Amino acid sequence: MYGYGLIGNCQVSSLVHESGSIDWLCLPRPDSPPVFGKILDPEGGAFSIVPLGKYTSSQSYIPNTNVLVTTVTTEDGSYKITDFCPRFEQYGRMYRPNALFRILEPLSGHPKVRISCKPVNGWSKKPVKPVRGNSHLRYDIGDDSLRLVTSMPLTHLADESNYAVGETVYFGLSWSFGIEEDLVRVSQDFLSRTIEYWHTWVKHCSIPALFQSETIRSALALKLHVYEDTGAILAALTTSLPEEHGNTRNWDYRFCWLRDAYYVLTAFHNLGHFEEMEGFLKFLLGIGQGTENLRPVYRIDQSAPLPETEHTNWNGFGKSQPVRSNNDAANHVQNDVYGEMILSLTPIFFDERFSHLRHRNHESLLADLARRCTASIGKPDAGLWEIRNGWQQHTFTDLMSWAGLDRLRRLQQKGFLKDLELDLQDMTLRAQAAIEAAVVDGSVRNGPKDPTFDAALLQLPMVRYPDEELSARTVNAIHAELAVSENPDLRSFLYRYKRSDDFGNPQSAFLVCSFWYIQALAKIGRVPEARKALEGTLSAANRLGLFSEHFDPFTKQQLGNFPQAYSHVGLINAAFSVSPSWDQVL
Repeated sequence: MYGYGLIGNCQVSSLVHESGSIDWLCLPRPDSPPVFGKILDPEGGAFSIVPLGKYTSSQSYIPNTNVLVTTVTTEDGSYKITDFCPRFEQYGRMYRPNALFRILEPLSGHPKVRISCKPVNGWSKKPVKPVRGNSHLRYDIGDDSLRLVTSMPLTHLADESNYAVGETVYFGLSWSFGIEEDLVRVSQDFLSRTIEYWHTWVKHCSIPALFQSETIRSALALKLHVYEDTGAILAALTTSLPEEHGNTRNWDYRFCWLRDAYYVLTAFHNLGHFEEMEGFLKFLLGIGQGTENLRPVYRIDQSAPLPETEHTNWNGFGKSQPVRSNNDAANHVQNDVYGEMILSLTPIFFDERFSHLRHRNHESLLADLARRCTASIGKPDAGLWEIRNGWQQHTFTDLMSWAGLDRLRRLQQKGFLKDLELDLQDMTLRAQAAIEAAVVDGSVRNGPKDPTFDAALLQLPMVRYPDEELSARTVNAIHAELAVSENPDLRSFLYRYKRSDDFGNPQSAFLVCSFWYIQALAKIGRVPEARKALEGTLSAANRLGLFSEHFDPFTKQQLGNFPQAYSHVGLINAAFSVSPSWDQVL
C-alpha cells in the first residue's frame, strides 16, 4: 500500500510519507513541475522530518478533515507532526494560499530527528541552494521563490544537524510570498480555522446510510482534486506512479478528463455539494464553447497538456521508467466524450437549482454535441482506455452516444432545443442498433468486430439502457470473464479487459471497474450482492482510506497514480447505490 497521506486546499496539494517526509509537491499549480519529487526519485527533493534510529509510525486524519497527523515512536521517545494547507473563509472569500504548515510536537521522552528541506528545480532535478534570511530560508526557483520560515534555530535547519524535540516547533512553507506575522500564532490560528472549515464542509455533505466514514473520506479526497480557481477537477494529483512495477504504463494524470466529468458531477450531486458542481459545469461550458472537436483531456486552464515528455534523468517510482509530464491522450479521438459531455451538462436543464446557467448559447452547445454524437455512432476511435494503436469501433462510444441523445430527447420533451432539426428518437434507435450489433451469445462486447469483454459496458444499467435483460446478462458475463480470481474474497476486483493493448495484457485490477460492478448489481436489483462486493473492494484502500487507480489483490499492492479521483468517485456513487434511504433507517 502507498504509505502516504494527502493534504491540500484546492490550490496546492502534497503527499506526506508515513515517516514524516513531504515527498511530492508541485508549485505553483498541481500540474507544475515538482519542487519535492522524492516519490519518483531518491534525489527528487523532499521536506523531511525523520527520526534517528529505529522507529514505528502511523498516520491518521483529524476526523472529518484533510488535516493529517503523523505519529512517530522511537527508542528515545515519540512525537507527532500535524500537516495541513490552510483553507477557510476570510473577508468574504476563500483563503487558500500556496502554502503548507507543519507542527512538530513532542509527546514523550526526548526523541531526536533530522530536519531537511531540499527542493529541486523542477524536472531538471537540480538541487536548489538556500539563501539564509533572518528567520527563514529562501529557495529561488525560476522567476519565483519558495520560503521556509520556522520557530526552531535556523542553524539546525540549515546544517541538517540532529535535533532533540523538546518543545513544539512550527514550519511555514510558502510560494512567492513570505509569512511576516508571528509564525506560532499564525500556525495555530490557521489550523483551528482550517479544521473548522472542513468540519463545516462535511456537515453540509449528504451521505448514504451505509459506508458513511468511507464516503466522507472519499468526499474529502475528491474535494482536494478540485482546482478551485478554474473549477477543473483533476484525475489525480500525481504523475508516473506505475500501473505495473518495472513496466512503462506510467502516465501524467494531473489533468481533467472529460470522460470522468459525468461521474464526478454525479458524485457531487449525491453529496449535495453544488458549489463544486457549478464550478465544474462552468469549466466544461468554457471548453465546449471554445472548439468544435473536443479533446479527451485538458489542463486546468483549458489548454492541451502537450507535448508528452519523458524525463530520463528521473529514476521513477521503484525504478519504473519513464517518468512523464503531459499526456498525449490529448491528441486522441475519443468520441465517447460527446455523449459524456451531454450527460455532464444536462443537469443545467433538468435541475432547477442550475436554472441561472441556462442560456441560448448553452442550448446551441447541446445541439452541436448532439450532431457530434450522431456523427460518432459506429465510427472508430481510441476508446475510453486510450489505445494508442489500432483504433476501432467501440461499443462504449456508441453507448455514450445513445445516453447523450436519450437525455436530449427528454430535454426536448420539456420544451428545450426547439430549433434542433435532428430526429432524436431516430438517432437514439440508430445508436441502439450499433450497440446491439456487438451482442455475442447474449451479452454486449467491446465492438461489432471485437468480441472481447470490456468492463466499461457495466454501465449499461447505470445509464438506463432500455433492454434490461440484455444489460443484466452483460453484467453477469463481464464479471464472469473479467474478475481477477475465482476466490470469493477477490471476486469484486476486475480487469478493465484481458485483450492485449499497446503495452501487453493488463496485470492488475482497475478499481473503478469494481465500483461500476457494484452500481450495476444494485441497478439490476441485486443489492445484497452489491453490498458484499463493496465490502470486499474496501480492502484496496490504504490505512487512511485512500485509493489508487489500480490494485493487485493478490499482493495487496496499490498501483498507478494516487490518490485517484475516479476511484473515490466510484466509491461515493457505489455507496449511495447500495444504501437504503434514511427513512428506512431512522
